[in-house]
Amino acid sequence: MKDVLTVVLAGGRGSRLEPLTRERAKPAVPFGGLYRIIDFTLSNCLNSGLRKIVLLTQYKATSLDRHINVGWRHYFVRDMGEFIDVMPPQQRLDESWYQGTADAVYQNIYTIERERPDYVVILAGDHIYKMNYGTMVEFHKRHHADLTIGALRVPKAEGTQFGVMQVDTNSRIVGFEEKPREPKPIPGDDDHCLASMGIYVFTARFLFEQLLQDANRPDSQHDFGKNIIPSIIQSHRVFAFPFRDENRKVDAYWRDVGTLDAFYEANMDLVRIDPQLNLYDQRWPIRSFQPNLPPPKFVFGSRGNEDRVGHAMDSIVCQGSIVSGGTVLRSLLSPRCRVNSFATVEDSILFEGVEIGRYARIRRAIIDKGVHIPPGVRIGFDPDEDRARGFTISDNGIVVIAKSDGIPEV
Repeated sequence: MKDVLTVVLAGGRGSRLEPLTRERAKPAVPFGGLYRIIDFTLSNCLNSGLRKIVLLTQYKATSLDRHINVGWRHYFVRDMGEFIDVMPPQQRLDESWYQGTADAVYQNIYTIERERPDYVVILAGDHIYKMNYGTMVEFHKRHHADLTIGALRVPKAEGTQFGVMQVDTNSRIVGFEEKPREPKPIPGDDDHCLASMGIYVFTARFLFEQLLQDANRPDSQHDFGKNIIPSIIQSHRVFAFPFRDENRKVDAYWRDVGTLDAFYEANMDLVRIDPQLNLYDQRWPIRSFQPNLPPPKFVFGSRGNEDRVGHAMDSIVCQGSIVSGGTVLRSLLSPRCRVNSFATVEDSILFEGVEIGRYARIRRAIIDKGVHIPPGVRIGFDPDEDRARGFTISDNGIVVIAKSDGIPEV
């Protein structure tokens, strides 16, 4: 993979994840207790042997940049030609932000060309999945392709959110529509369509040519899905690569955690008895920043008070957390959380440093970093009460408490 350069698009605003993206970019949002969303894409890169990575940021990138600095740079040896470089918008052409995915890559074309790669892999930094990109690169080479697109089978009703492809018997793409109102189904399967994952392998010289041509089109939105791909499928060799999951499970796992409810459900997947996303697979590890903290601690047995027992069931509890006489059920506790005596946390996600006061009751909630829940407070039981406090409530009734949301003592 030494002839491959990887570009990770990590600049999305993530407005549908508000308030979790109020102070951070979507790829930097914590996930699964210990990780950030972008850790899955970057772990796939390392596990696939891709060690030349350019990370393109844009909105609220400070948290993401800090995470890369403390958690990822030590995996790369610059003297061996390995690197992960965070590139903020260069504004080389004008003072505007990136106009689309293709424009983001084009504005960094000098950095990419300087590495003289033969192939360029372009990835999104905001999805949860396990995939060997090396297999896709080999597929691209074997088919002498100009462009190869990662392809995922999705229900037809969801096809309106993707670029939808039609392929021939050799996996060559013969049709492409970006977010169509009526997605065309897979032949012989009227319930599903073939969707683009936003994962691309380009032959480098072909990519540069297309970016330069697109940049000079005033009517273009400078986007791969909307502009470049539809313009080349009839004239060039464009192929679909079927998503091959490295999760060691029967069913492929891929999640777009772009909404609060999707984010919540993907996290809740992890606390099931046999989760579809296997975080304990040593053959395909998910890496992240590992804080230097003590192991989790559970204190107070009954000691004459059967209600004051620190325990967690069907839950993930990360290092540095203390369950001190409270109860945790079907929840995720990130590092340095504390659940105090007689408190109950159910079906919830606690980000780093959250403290739950005595006798508090939390249900179906996402609580951002460092929030202190005072003693006796109830959250997730009365939507009107939660709204009156200024909390965000998702379409499915999940209560989201941001860092800045204050809760008065009771």
